[in-house]
Amino acid sequence: MNFYLRSFEDLLVEKVHGSLWVTLNRPEASNAYSSGMVKALVEVLRHADLDTQVRVIVVTGAGKNFCAGGDLKAMKGKTGMFAGESNELREAYQAGIQQIPLTMSQLKTPVIAMVNGAAVGAGCDLAAMCDLRVAADSATFAETFARVGLVPGDGGAFFLTRLVGFGKAMEMFLTCKTITAAEAQGIGLVNQVVPLPELKRKTQELVDVLAALPPIALQMTKKALVHAYQNDLSSHLELMAAYQGITQRSSDHFKALDGIAEKKKTTFDHY
Repeated sequence: MNFYLRSFEDLLVEKVHGSLWVTLNRPEASNAYSSGMVKALVEVLRHADLDTQVRVIVVTGAGKNFCAGGDLKAMKGKTGMFAGESNELREAYQAGIQQIPLTMSQLKTPVIAMVNGAAVGAGCDLAAMCDLRVAADSATFAETFARVGLVPGDGGAFFLTRLVGFGKAMEMFLTCKTITAAEAQGIGLVNQVVPLPELKRKTQELVDVLAALPPIALQMTKKALVHAYQNDLSSHLELMAAYQGITQRSSDHFKALDGIAEKKKTTFDHY
């Protein structure tokens, strides 16, 4: 059976022409995480990253919201992801929701967040974990952990600080204020802001741009940027020498050179 045709708890998955669209599917709860959703999201992302036919992954939310983060009803009732005593919760976080940032940080496939509405708490963090973000002009972003007496246990502080800078991340986490899509773009949290009716089309255009590029070079470039941000120059240059040795002898490289010389569009069917 085709993996993507399986039924995933609180998650919709659709493979379309070299891309995989992953939709958080709890619209009645503003797409707040459930234990099943977390498990399914990690499983799908890991599988897609090994699928040579998937060049780009898109993550979005069903209905009017992107993701509300933690489920407040489950928090209050101490159920689902929030069941158990302190040490049980610690272990559940490590085995559960913290697998999302660990997985996202290891993906070689580019991931786009299509933010269709509110991205709150862990939902804002999920957007920050993606490589690129396209937001509807009506979308909003907020880091509201402190408001409900919690900390960003999903790793959001790690990603947001690197994305928007220490000062802006501190402001968002400490004030819990909601910012607009335009404000999010102004601080570097969002790459593009588009009218809501054009959101999917504009996201698809970005998918097409990425999917048309040589896949080996695109994936290695993504990994190179992550490595450069987190390591010293000497180790980075050593890794880049190895990456360049690989890409410079790939069939993708020579196809790209031929396409440029012949002024024609080049397609990269496999690697």
